[in-house]
Amino acid sequence: MEVIFLLIGVSLILASTFLYLFFKAMKDGQFDDDYTPSVRILFNSQQKKEKKDQPSKTKSNE
Repeated sequence: MEVIFLLIGVSLILASTFLYLFFKAMKDGQFDDDYTPSVRILFNSQQKKEKKDQPSKTKSNE
């Protein structure tokens, strides 16, 4: 029975450590995306509009 209490205590300490490290990484900007905004202009946004227009064109032709 003491082993269960020990395992619960260790798991709570481990989980709180991971949670602390996660929030620390978020605060330091570890997960900020600095690359995508600079290359967003290179992506072709016309494809989305064409895909939306194609089904309506086929329906009007039928």
